[in-house]
Amino acid sequence: MKKLLITAAIIGIGTFALADTPASILKLYESEAGAKGSVDRGEALFMGKHSGGKPETPSCTTCHTSNLKKSGKTRVGKAIDPMALSVNPERLTDAAFTAKWFRRNCNSVLGRECTAQEKVDVIAYLMSL
Repeated sequence: MKKLLITAAIIGIGTFALADTPASILKLYESEAGAKGSVDRGEALFMGKHSGGKPETPSCTTCHTSNLKKSGKTRVGKAIDPMALSVNPERLTDAAFTAKWFRRNCNSVLGRECTAQEKVDVIAYLMSL
């Protein structure tokens, strides 16, 4: 029993050391995409208008605004914290949350899930701000 508790404590410490960071989430998607991100492509995707999704959300900026250092608002008026990591260091610190919101927002704006490369590009863009 004592050996089991010691092992659990070691595993717990190791898990804590592997907390999600923007860089670790970026590496996860880079591994899936097989390529590095492009800040320019990420900016173009984030700022661009798209026609495949919901008509009321043609762009990421519909809710997040074009100034990603400022707060945005959902369509129902709920505040969205800034996307720029330079003013919101909590952004991109939970891989599961990031995956959930990519899935939801890409479907809303693009009408489909984002590709791994699109995710890498957007993360690279957000990390550059």
